[in-house]
Amino acid sequence: MASPQASPQESGAAPRSRPVTQLERRSRWRWHEILFWLAAASCPLIVPDDLVLASQVLIAGLFALSLDLLLGYGGIVSLGHAAFFGVGAYAAGLLARHGWGEPVSGLLLSGALAGLLGFALSFIIVRVRGIALLMVTLGVSLVLHEAAVKGYAVTGGDDGLQGIAVDPLLGLFSMDMWGRTAFGYSLAVAFAGFLLARRLVSSPFGLALQGMRENGRRMAAIGAPLRRHSALIYTVSAALAGVAGALLTQTTEFVSVEVLGFQRSAEVLIMLILGGAGHLYGAFIGAAVFMIVRDQLAAANPEYWFFWLGLMLVLVVLFARGGIIGGIATVAGKLGSRFRKGGTR
Repeated sequence: MASPQASPQESGAAPRSRPVTQLERRSRWRWHEILFWLAAASCPLIVPDDLVLASQVLIAGLFALSLDLLLGYGGIVSLGHAAFFGVGAYAAGLLARHGWGEPVSGLLLSGALAGLLGFALSFIIVRVRGIALLMVTLGVSLVLHEAAVKGYAVTGGDDGLQGIAVDPLLGLFSMDMWGRTAFGYSLAVAFAGFLLARRLVSSPFGLALQGMRENGRRMAAIGAPLRRHSALIYTVSAALAGVAGALLTQTTEFVSVEVLGFQRSAEVLIMLILGGAGHLYGAFIGAAVFMIVRDQLAAANPEYWFFWLGLMLVLVVLFARGGIIGGIATVAGKLGSRFRKGGTR
């Protein structure tokens, strides 16, 4: 009779390590990710006089991140993503005007309301594709914009929603004119939103989303619930956009009707294209480039600044496939390849 085989521990051999899965590799933090958020947190030291702009960049980045989940990972194109941003903005403003000025709970409620709208619309979105999808998303945004303009008694119409008073954050920190509290609050919310998005795309659900984007027919053939996944990502994306809109309201204590306008939807799409869709960080980098360049160009050449911004977008699309993030990755890959070839000689 054969003797039982000894285990690796009994024989003195080192146990075999479990192979690292693709999901585990994707979920690991890399050095450049940590550096990115450390740089963002250092803004009060680096640009203490521009914290208001830095807060706007973080809010725009969170808004672009919500669109990245939808477009970059889910493959669902939207021309009316401002609908959810605006709903969150108005919800936070109306809550504060009617006595609910606590910022964190107001932020969550506003995001939940935008998410509910996204969930309701998802039943239509998952059934249309192509031009019809674009028209539906654009139409919803235009309808809400017109309702905000006409509903003067509730929304303030073209004058915007004013008289918003937000309670001190955590009962301690009021929104100051230098933007310090607003920046810290925006950074915390943007980071929390990023963690949620990162966790989502690094999960099996995130991999299924990317499979749907690349080859929906194949995913359907293997039994993936395409409509359920699309509805879920649309709802999450809408909720994040609503949180971004609510954050804008709470940090500025004002809501303009343009938060629901087509220009807002177009701008966030430009930010995502500039930074690179499907990378998460592309949303924040694109928002930073767009907001800073727009701020500088508008000050230097207020008449033609949009022309130069459009030219920059064309150049990025032509020469940096995948946006700024994609361009950096391509250059880094080529340099690394040359370095490895040089080292083997």
